[in-house]
Amino acid sequence: MQGSSVADFAVSVITVAELEHGVGAATESVEWQRRRRRQQLIVIPFDVIPFDVAAAESYGLLANLARGRWSRLPAAAAAAERHGLSLATRNAAYFRYLEWVLDVVEVPGHSPSYELTAAGDSRTDDRS
Repeated sequence: MQGSSVADFAVSVITVAELEHGVGAATESVEWQRRRRRQQLIVIPFDVIPFDVAAAESYGLLANLARGRWSRLPAAAAAAERHGLSLATRNAAYFRYLEWVLDVVEVPGHSPSYELTAAGDSRTDDRS
């Protein structure tokens, strides 16, 4: 966002996995190359936040808090909670129920996506 630098941002390893899935799902070589380039632009400049045992425990907590509200809780939300980071998303309404335990930052955009930020910061992963 305005006034932020690459050093202010990180991306969840879960987001990296989702991007890799998208690259691998391409059925044409030109589309595969386009997706690979975009994935590299998103991932290479940023620190990657791990999904470790503590994040798994956070996932269990958040999933229980969200029980009955969602079919699945994005694991990136648990990684953000575990590491004390904000979750920047184009779909903040999806996470409103967790705002008392997770800092959710609305990011303007045309499609829902999310990534992690230092507490109070925000950024987009510009997936579209």
